[in-house]
Amino acid sequence: MEGGPGGDAFGAIPFLIASGVNQDHELIVMAQRGTLRSQPSLACPEIDRFDAEAVGLPYGAPSTGQRLVRAAQECRDRLTADGIELSAYNTTENAADFDDLRTALGVRHWNVYGYSYGTELALTYLRLHPQGIRSVAIDSVVPPQVVSLPWTWDSAREGIGAIFAACEAQPGCRSRYPDLPRTLTEQVRRLEAQPLTLTVPPPGGGEPVRVVLDGGALVNLLADGAAVPSVDVPAALDELAHGNPERLARARAAGATPAVGEVAHGLTQSVACAEWVPGSSESDLLNAGRRAFPGWPDTVLAQAPQLPFEHDVCRVWNVPDRTAVQRVATYSKVPTLVVSGTFDAKTGASWGPYTARTLTRSTPVQVPGTGHFVVPRSPCAARVLASFLDHPTAPDTTCVAGLTPTPFTITPEPEST
Repeated sequence: MEGGPGGDAFGAIPFLIASGVNQDHELIVMAQRGTLRSQPSLACPEIDRFDAEAVGLPYGAPSTGQRLVRAAQECRDRLTADGIELSAYNTTENAADFDDLRTALGVRHWNVYGYSYGTELALTYLRLHPQGIRSVAIDSVVPPQVVSLPWTWDSAREGIGAIFAACEAQPGCRSRYPDLPRTLTEQVRRLEAQPLTLTVPPPGGGEPVRVVLDGGALVNLLADGAAVPSVDVPAALDELAHGNPERLARARAAGATPAVGEVAHGLTQSVACAEWVPGSSESDLLNAGRRAFPGWPDTVLAQAPQLPFEHDVCRVWNVPDRTAVQRVATYSKVPTLVVSGTFDAKTGASWGPYTARTLTRSTPVQVPGTGHFVVPRSPCAARVLASFLDHPTAPDTTCVAGLTPTPFTITPEPEST
């Protein structure tokens, strides 16, 4: 079960095969309703084009939000004009699709694996359609009962904090990059007060693009987890503090070349606006940010990491509130593997054990030094998953005990001037 929501499940097949999940088992992958290869597709090229422009805009500025809302409105109008009922694109219906697939294929029992939003989908599936499920593996956990916009700040604090703590635990990193929390706060405040505008080539090559690097952009690069590899985070912050923003600016420039139509933003918004956004206000989001990162500017903390301006977008997306039926914990005796990466700033590692509390035959595993979508990043996690599929009630997790985070990138000390 793919993440997102709105991601292309077939795009993950190479990662799954490389992780060996089909070595001794058949692998069945289904594109979720509304995604790239389903009919109809809820792609929003309007939002993809906004994302390409957004790298050159102030991250949290009202004018940026207005552009995003306009793009979302245009996509919604086009989809609904085609007769698409956006309220039908939700996690309950999504889960039912998988149960229908199992029945149609004549599979009596199968194992379920999902990551990120796919874990919320898997837990919902387990709650509503437990028949036919032999085991469930969830990777980078989104607990249905708590996911909301304020929740994103808890995960950002945990994941970024874990990177800083790991640096502190490595003598070379601690000596070279002391007091990273203070450095980050200083740079967020400085960039939000005086944004940098640069022209840099995207990481994948191509023509240089204009990027704006402000406090909100910096925070979202770190929360993303993929834009700046965790091993490079201390070095990138130190370079920024010493007047060299190149590494971070190039990471920001990566957003200038999205794969138009690949992500089904229509599914993203239909799920988020029905299931994640209702029930908390913009002030609740701001207060959660203040608790997570005291001293940061309110203009940064007012936007949920990875989900900016979502309250505004949801006002135009206009789907019914589904929190009463979706924000429900899953209680189950089905064997479940719960995998988290300690550096995950999207779905904090502590949410794995939290979710496992209501899964009586669960095995929670936290993989040190790994970020979001753990199994493809960690050979140990892949071995644990393979063992779980063979022995769901007694997987071999011994490889985890010996893991430590990879040494961080150590750059030369800047010359004194």
